[in-house]
Amino acid sequence: QVQLVESGGGLVQAGGSLRLSCAASGRTFNTAVMGWFRQAPGKEREFVAAIRWSGSSTAYADSVKDRFTISRDNAKNTVYLQMNSLKPEDTAVYYCAADQNWFVLISGTGVGYWGQGTQVTVSS
Repeated sequence: QVQLVESGGGLVQAGGSLRLSCAASGRTFNTAVMGWFRQAPGKEREFVAAIRWSGSSTAYADSVKDRFTISRDNAKNTVYLQMNSLKPEDTAVYYCAADQNWFVLISGTGVGYWGQGTQVTVSS
């Protein structure tokens, strides 16, 4: 089993920045691919960003490209999401995810592990 614990959410004004962290513990060899999803009220959960173990490959949703940056510190079993130029439409619960398979992770279907989520609220 893998446990994922997110932190770093909060309330920020539009144009501001936040950095989310997700610490993995347990069988971390199952976290070859890690990523972030978000779910706004009344909407379905959507993919935000993903990164491979090596960090050599990353992927972003079009809505966050050039504003968000995903990174990971394998020594700390932690993945980060640096969010800049935040907009009110970025308001959501952000979830960390981990899986062995890149395509499974990005699809959001059948993902092996999820965190409990952290709230991000962007005020206008």
